[in-house]
Amino acid sequence: MRAVVTRVSSASVTIGGRVSGAIGRGFLVLLGVGTGDTEKECDRLADKVCGLRVFEDENGKMNRNLEAVGGALLVVSQFTLYADCKSRRPGFTGAARPDTAVPLYERFLAQCAARGFPVEHGQFGADMQVESVNDGPVTLILDTDML
Repeated sequence: MRAVVTRVSSASVTIGGRVSGAIGRGFLVLLGVGTGDTEKECDRLADKVCGLRVFEDENGKMNRNLEAVGGALLVVSQFTLYADCKSRRPGFTGAARPDTAVPLYERFLAQCAARGFPVEHGQFGADMQVESVNDGPVTLILDTDML
């Protein structure tokens, strides 16, 4: 699985002109599921995201995690994280099909919520408009093949 995690002061996702999810301080997570991903990768990625210490402490050091700042997550499905860009027209065969991706996307949401965090989300496969106010900016790319 792959995630682009951005520290935000606010973020929202709109579908069909209606806000589907919105958060204040926390993480905007663009989440991609690959063809070989399993629940094991999903759980490991949720644990890593929820435990990231990228919020500043009283000394200005990135030392605080999501729990310490009372943060939330906005998770948006993003199959394009598995784009093959060898040619000018990306291919997406590395992205899992919906029958695999949807349950893992939903599991990721549930795993983050089970850790006590407010979790907002988009809609898998929908045309979404995502807005965010990046804080820092701090943006991290996580890939379970490299964790």
